[in-house]
Amino acid sequence: MSHSISAFQAAYIGIEVLIALVSVPGNVLVIWAVKVNQALRDATFCFIVSLAVADVAVGALVIPLAILINIGPQTYFHTCLMVACPVLILTQSSILALLAIAVDRYLRVKIPLRYKTVMTPRRAAVAIAGCWLLSLVVGLTPLFGWNNLQEVERAWVANGSVGEPVIKCEFEKVISMEYMVYFNFFVWVLPPLLLMVLIYLEVFYLIRKQLSKKVSASSGDPQKYYGKELKIAKSLALILFLFALSWLPLHILNCITLFCPSCHKPSILIYVAIFLTHGNSAMNPIVYAFRIQKFRVTFLKIWNDHFRCQSEPPTDEDHPEDKADD
Repeated sequence: MSHSISAFQAAYIGIEVLIALVSVPGNVLVIWAVKVNQALRDATFCFIVSLAVADVAVGALVIPLAILINIGPQTYFHTCLMVACPVLILTQSSILALLAIAVDRYLRVKIPLRYKTVMTPRRAAVAIAGCWLLSLVVGLTPLFGWNNLQEVERAWVANGSVGEPVIKCEFEKVISMEYMVYFNFFVWVLPPLLLMVLIYLEVFYLIRKQLSKKVSASSGDPQKYYGKELKIAKSLALILFLFALSWLPLHILNCITLFCPSCHKPSILIYVAIFLTHGNSAMNPIVYAFRIQKFRVTFLKIWNDHFRCQSEPPTDEDHPEDKADD
């Protein structure tokens, strides 16, 4: 059965496609930069790669699925549930990657001399694997039973239907708001965000404390080290701020849905909140390019080496006199 797409839906799809076209290449460029630049190989940038992978998946997987849900196809309940879960997995992965980055920056300023022995590449890899494993558990919890199947089945049976319910696939129709608010938001989103705020406040305090010490002839390197740490910490704190700004509105709307079912939520607010969550995946590469010099230099190098149109080098036929000079 064909679905006609309204002008509003067409505008929604157009904006989503635009976000995906910025998010996917931008985050692929981040991953590429870390691969080609040895200076971007420490633990922080490995966690940034994990965050970029999640953002690539948002653009390449979640946004197409969101467009599909917006069109509203008729599907089996569990098919729709599987379509809704990837965004939960990737959101949780992003939060845990941001938390890992915050902890890493804290260790760099708290124990600078022992940092490399504590945060080894192996431990960073284990932390990244742990973040993704935990994200899978949190994001797939609705598939394990915490969903709206019972309510949908009751309505399905009341209509005299049998078998697995066929529904118009919508996120709120299959995902329990109790799960989204009590488990997802109150346990796995809000506490990590608050913890990260406290960590960055402590990071800035430690850095300011070091930078406020009197500069002596032998303290040039520590001053330079902590000055660089301050600049990077500010950039990463900005990433955290943008993430919170992008995701909190949607979670607040979920709280309104759960605690005030009769409250009216304007459709435009819901769409703006969705655009913010998806748009966040496109923001990080822009921040890296403008705020972190190592990324900016590497982005420009990749552009010049692989994408910039350059004139072909002269051939021997173009300059026969060069051959005579040999």
